[in-house]
Amino acid sequence: MTGERHKKRKKSKTNISQKEKSQRVYSKAGKTTQLKITGWRLWLFRFIALVVIPALLFLLLEVTLRIAGYGFPARAIIECKSGGKNAYCNNFKFSWRFFPRYIARVPTPYVFSKDKTENTYRIFVLGESAAAGEPDGAYCFGRILQAMLRHRYPQTNFEVITTATTAINSHVILEIAKDCSGHGSDLFVVYMGNNEVVGPYGAGTVFAPLSDNLSFIRFDIAFKATKIGQLITNLTGSLSQSKNAPKVWAGLEMFLANQVREDDPRLESVYQHFERNMEDIKDIADQSGAEIIFCTVGSNLEDCPPFASLHKSNLTESDERKWDDIYQQGIAYETTGKYPEAVERYLAAAQIDDCYADLQFRLGKCYWAMGEFADARERYIRGRDLDTLRFRADTRINEIIKRTAADRDAEGVYFVDAVEVFEKNSSNKTTGEDLFYEHVHLNFEGNYLLAKAVFEQVEKILPERIKHQKESIRQLPTETECAQDLAYTDWDKYKIADKILNEFIKRAPFTNQLYHKKQVEQMEEKLKEYKNNLTPQALKEASGQYCSAIEDNKGDWYLRQKYGDFLNFGLKDYRAAAEQYSAVLEYTDYYEYHAILGGLLGKMGDLDAAIDRSLRALQNNPACKQAHNNLAMAYEKQGQIDKAIEQYYQTLRLLPDHVIAYHNLGILLCKQGKVDEAVTLYRNGLNFMPDSLFMHFNLGCLLIRQGQKQEAIEELRVALHIDPNSVQARKLLEKLLNESD
Repeated sequence: MTGERHKKRKKSKTNISQKEKSQRVYSKAGKTTQLKITGWRLWLFRFIALVVIPALLFLLLEVTLRIAGYGFPARAIIECKSGGKNAYCNNFKFSWRFFPRYIARVPTPYVFSKDKTENTYRIFVLGESAAAGEPDGAYCFGRILQAMLRHRYPQTNFEVITTATTAINSHVILEIAKDCSGHGSDLFVVYMGNNEVVGPYGAGTVFAPLSDNLSFIRFDIAFKATKIGQLITNLTGSLSQSKNAPKVWAGLEMFLANQVREDDPRLESVYQHFERNMEDIKDIADQSGAEIIFCTVGSNLEDCPPFASLHKSNLTESDERKWDDIYQQGIAYETTGKYPEAVERYLAAAQIDDCYADLQFRLGKCYWAMGEFADARERYIRGRDLDTLRFRADTRINEIIKRTAADRDAEGVYFVDAVEVFEKNSSNKTTGEDLFYEHVHLNFEGNYLLAKAVFEQVEKILPERIKHQKESIRQLPTETECAQDLAYTDWDKYKIADKILNEFIKRAPFTNQLYHKKQVEQMEEKLKEYKNNLTPQALKEASGQYCSAIEDNKGDWYLRQKYGDFLNFGLKDYRAAAEQYSAVLEYTDYYEYHAILGGLLGKMGDLDAAIDRSLRALQNNPACKQAHNNLAMAYEKQGQIDKAIEQYYQTLRLLPDHVIAYHNLGILLCKQGKVDEAVTLYRNGLNFMPDSLFMHFNLGCLLIRQGQKQEAIEELRVALHIDPNSVQARKLLEKLLNESD
C-alpha cells in the first residue's frame, strides 16, 4: 500500500503542468497559493520579454560598439576643420551604407562654415551624377548658380553646397536631405531621377536589391546606420546582400545583365517609392524652415540611342523571325538613304512588336532625315522610355516630379521645368549633343541653362533683406563670363572630351549603341581639334585664366585644385602644382588631395614626404587606390621591394585594370625570380583587360622564359590581332616561329 501511494504522489507531481508551476507562489507563512497572470499583466509580461529586453540588449551592444570606436559615421555631413576654423564637410564613408565600400561613390568634396552668419544664404543641391556635374564637378550647375548669385548680389554670402553623388537615387538622397536640414538650410534644389531603376533598391540595380515594401527599405537603411548594422554587414561580407555584387567600379557596364522592360511590374514599385521619397524630401525642407525647388530631368534624345532593347515578353519565335526579317529590310533602306521606304518597313515591324527600343530610335532618325521633326522627337522619347538599361529618367519619372511640385508655391515648393528649358534651346525642341556629353550629363552650356533657370526661380523667393541688396546695374553673367569665373579653359575642354570618349563612349554599354562607330569617329575628330588648340600660347592663356579666377575669389579652393591639375598634367610643373594642392589642404583634409600631393612629391624625388602624404591618405581612407600606387612606386625607388610589391597588389585589388601597376609589379616579381607568380599576375589581369596589347605581349615574354613557346606564340598572335602595327610583338613572334622551324 505504501508503494502504491508513493507512485500516486509521483504521478500527481508529474501531471502538474509547467504553466501551473509558474503560477505557484510561496507566501511568507510558507503556504502555497496559485496566481494566474492574465489580462493586461500577461500582455505586459509578453511585451517586456519580446520587446523591452531585446531592445535593452540591442542598446547595450550599440553603446559598447560606439565606446569601442567600431564602425564609421553614418551621416552625410561631419565636423571638420577648414582654414583653422570649425566647419562641416562631406563624409566619404556615408555611402558605405548603400554600396560595397571599395566601389562606393563620393560627392565632389565640399566644406562650409559651422557658424552661419546672418548675411549667409545656404543652398543645398541634391541629386545624382548629372547634378554633381559629371565628368567634372568644377562646372556643375550649382557652382554656376553660385557665380550668378554672387555677381547679382555681391553683398550676400551665397553658399551653394552640391551634395550630389554618382550612382545614388532618391532612397539615398532622402537621407542626405535629412542631414542637410540640420545645417541652416535656406533652400533645397533637387535635380534627380536618372538612377531610380539602377540605383540602390531599384529594379535594375546591382547594389541593395529592390523590395516592394518601402518601410522595409527604410528599416534596412536605418539599421545600417547603427554600429550593430555595420557589424552584421561586415560579418556577412556583403553590403548589397548579393553574391553577384561588383567587386570593382566598372561604371554603367556593371548593369548589362540587369535589363528591365517597360512593362516590368517591378517598375510600379520604383515609381511609387520615388514619389513618396519626393514628398518626404519636401516635408524635410518644410520642417527645417527651408524652401525647395524641384526640377524635371533632361536627357539626350537625338544623339543617344538606347543602350539595350528587348522584344515584348509574349512574342512568339515565328513572329520574332518575321519581325527581324522586316527590320533588316528597314535597315537596308536606311543605310542607303531611302528613308521613306525604311519608315514603311519599320512601321510594319512595329505592327508585330513596337516595344523594341532600337526600332523606335531608328524611326526617329529616319523621320529626322525626312524633316518630320515632331514625329522624330516622339520616336526618340519612345526609344528612351523603352530602353531596357534604364539610365535616363523616363516620361513617368518627370510626370511624378511635375505632379509633386506643381502649384505648391504657397507651401514653399517651387518648380523648374528643366526639360522645357533644354527643349527651347535645342534644335526642333529635341535635346542632343549641343547640351549633353552623352546620355544625361550636361556640358557647360547645358549646366549654364539649368543654373539660369534655377536662378530665375531663386530670385523670386529670396528674402526681402537680400532683394534690397540687388545690384540693378549688373546683368546676369553670360555663359562666357561664368566660364571665366570658374576657369573653364581650353585645357579643361580637352580633358573632359578625353574622359568622355575613353572612359564612357569606348566602354560598354555605349559600345552596344546604334551608330557607335560613327560617334567614336566624330568624337575622336573633336578631341584631336581640342588637342591641336593647346598651343603654347593657349596654355599660357589658360594659366592666366586660372590665376585671374583665383585672384577674384580667393576663398574658392576648388579653383586652386583645378589649377594644380593643370600645372601637374598640362605644364608638368610639379613643384608649382604641389604648392596649389598644399593650399587646397588648408581648406579640406580630403584623403584624395593628400594622395595627389603624395604623387607630386614622388615625382619631385621627395620620397619620404611622398610616403608620409600617401600614408595620411590611407589613414583617412584605406581604399584609396592612388595612395597605394604612390606608396608602391616610392618604396620601389627606395629599394624596399617587398613593401613595393605589397602595395602594388593592394593597388590592383582596388583597381584591377591599372596597366602600369601590372607592368611595375611584373618587373619586380621577375627580378626576384618569381616568374610563375608574374605569369599568374598577367593571367588574372587579362580577366579584366582581355583586349590589352601590353598584357598579352608581356605574358608572351614570360611564357618564353618558362619555356612554354607554343603558349607564348598564341599570346603574341592575340597581341598582333589587337594591334597589327605592334613592331615588338611582330618581331618576337617571327623569331619564335623561325626557331620552331
